[in-house]
Amino acid sequence: MAAPRQLRCDVFIDASEGLEMIRICPSILNANFDDLPNEIRKVAEVSDLLHLDVMDDIFVPNFTFSLERSLEIIQSSLLPVDVHLMISEADTKAVSYAAKNTASITVHYEACEDPVATLRSIRHSGKRAGLAIKPNTPVTVLEEILDEIDMILVMSVEPGFGGQSFMEAMMPKVQQARHWLRQKGYKETWLQVDGGISLSTIRMAARAGADTFVAGSAVYKADDPAQMIRELRAEAGRR
Repeated sequence: MAAPRQLRCDVFIDASEGLEMIRICPSILNANFDDLPNEIRKVAEVSDLLHLDVMDDIFVPNFTFSLERSLEIIQSSLLPVDVHLMISEADTKAVSYAAKNTASITVHYEACEDPVATLRSIRHSGKRAGLAIKPNTPVTVLEEILDEIDMILVMSVEPGFGGQSFMEAMMPKVQQARHWLRQKGYKETWLQVDGGISLSTIRMAARAGADTFVAGSAVYKADDPAQMIRELRAEAGRR
């Protein structure tokens, strides 16, 4: 079988055909940590999942929530929670986040000694298993283990801080991942983009083939976070 052709960063090919579901996952990374119940309430009726960025100041140079605080947020959230672990020793720690209200747990390929075993342990806990790749990690690391992944997360910023600019150069990775998912028949695998998602970038990510979008600054810096989510969903749907 011929290998899929590699896409240059300056060539855009619409890979969105056939995508029906759009998921908007507001990240509380840019929310007011001192008033999270109210911050979550602002977006609960119009969002699909709450995106919880967990950082340990080891894998990335920032700290957000301890395991204990993460579980408190998960258990009290009005939305199912999409947990994004940017932590070291992900192999042994990931399943600790499998609370009742956890919908999915995503680990970084770069933080795992055995990604397949870790993904299997997450699935065994009853949660969707996600695998994220940083901007410098080639998307090819995913191809042979797609059967183990419930959600691919392509980072469109360097993980660690909110408010960074969207890296358009990551979109060929999204296109390639969507090509593989279609080619191999993985219709239930989600394809998420995280980093710099806004009204000016979400359509680009959707056309590349993403169906699940993390938005932090765009949502929580808006005057009306719920309305911003509606607008993001509409913009992604235009493709």
